[in-house]
Amino acid sequence: MAFIRKDANSVPIVDTVFAVAVRAQQDKQQNGDLVVDATIGSLFDEEGRFVAFDSVFDHYDAIDHRTKGAYAASFLGNPDYCRDVYQWVTQGSSLSLAHSVIASPGGSGAISMAFTAFLDKGETIILPDIAWSSYELMASQNNIRATHYAMFEDDHFNLNSVKDAVETCMDLQGRAVLVINDPCHNPTGYSLTPAEWEALVDILNEASKKGPVILIDDIAYIDYSYDPSSSREYMNTFNRFSDNVMAVVAFSCSKALTSYGLRCGAAVILAQDQNAVREAEIVFEKTARAIWSNIPNAAMANFSWVVTENREAYLAEKQKYIDLLKQRSSIFMREAEECGLPVYPYREGFFITVKVDPAKTEAIHEALMKEHIYTVTMPGGIRVAVCSLPIRKTRGLAGRIREIISIRKREPLCLQPQPTLNLPESFMKQCRKSRNRRLPIFRCIISALRARICFSFTVTCFCPTP
Repeated sequence: MAFIRKDANSVPIVDTVFAVAVRAQQDKQQNGDLVVDATIGSLFDEEGRFVAFDSVFDHYDAIDHRTKGAYAASFLGNPDYCRDVYQWVTQGSSLSLAHSVIASPGGSGAISMAFTAFLDKGETIILPDIAWSSYELMASQNNIRATHYAMFEDDHFNLNSVKDAVETCMDLQGRAVLVINDPCHNPTGYSLTPAEWEALVDILNEASKKGPVILIDDIAYIDYSYDPSSSREYMNTFNRFSDNVMAVVAFSCSKALTSYGLRCGAAVILAQDQNAVREAEIVFEKTARAIWSNIPNAAMANFSWVVTENREAYLAEKQKYIDLLKQRSSIFMREAEECGLPVYPYREGFFITVKVDPAKTEAIHEALMKEHIYTVTMPGGIRVAVCSLPIRKTRGLAGRIREIISIRKREPLCLQPQPTLNLPESFMKQCRKSRNRRLPIFRCIISALRARICFSFTVTCFCPTP
């Protein structure tokens, strides 16, 4: 007898990130500094220590216990927090849309609220094919289907694929909900260009002639853009939304303030029509009340203090780690280019993703771990978290990954023997001796003759250059 609801997914959850991180920690206990741990998407300093900004937590530690223990002012969040979030998220832009801010437990709470607010059970959400895996889980938990657009066409954002996916959803269900993780995409580190954002808004406006279109913009890593002063300028394109387009910008204090465990974030609802914003706000507020009730009071109070009274000290401390991310990522990307390691287009952020054959992803991932290199598998690739790698371990890493992938690709023998023929180990060893160069055919023949083999087929023996 099953006690859970009939449509519940009872398959145990396997979080690949944390599972691999545990293996990395176990390896460190045995092999210490030999281990390269590029798993968890959190900032670590050059000594391998987790980063928690002093400019954030010195003040948090001093907050009165009563403030920490008290309820928030409302289910929407504290009014000053909601005001400060909007100003922080939209700084440097000139947005003129109606808006509302709803506090949430991290950016994930904001995204989850949006999934359920705009789609009924059985309807479809549009996700990138290379993405944070929790999008899929959020959809499946709410009996929402997922379709995917291809993130890339060559080295740029695949607008044609987005357009096709949006149009298909409009035709099937009369609405489209699209997830974009930008800027600093997880897991590739891609950020759309201004021109790509303009074209994306054109696609949304055109589709909205048939029904409502909702853009969910996950900006979890926006505060680590390599050009902070212009990181929000793309939001100006939202001013061109038609009356039938709405955006929900999912903001996370987890990354911005290095306060991953405090679970504080917000959903920023944007649209031309204030009534449409208010309608969405009501649904979001009821979701908040029904699931988490309210957000930690002290976390919201601390955010407001950091981005107002302690703003300069906070920005200076954060910039130090942005500069460190630049150093680490530039080393990896330069060496990847030099050694021919294929990676997805990277511009900024916590992660770089290596392109691999999907059929070989798991095998390559295991091979890396055997060499004490811990990464995270993604659709079509392996994610390297440069946010947690010290420079000394970043140097040479691309080359090591390239070599391991190359070994997995090599086919040391290409032949078509008679079905009953068993080649001896002496023959096979001779064929394996060469790496990345053609092995003279006569050496294989001599080796075979010495083993007294009679064969009537042509042997071509080589180790192809990957």
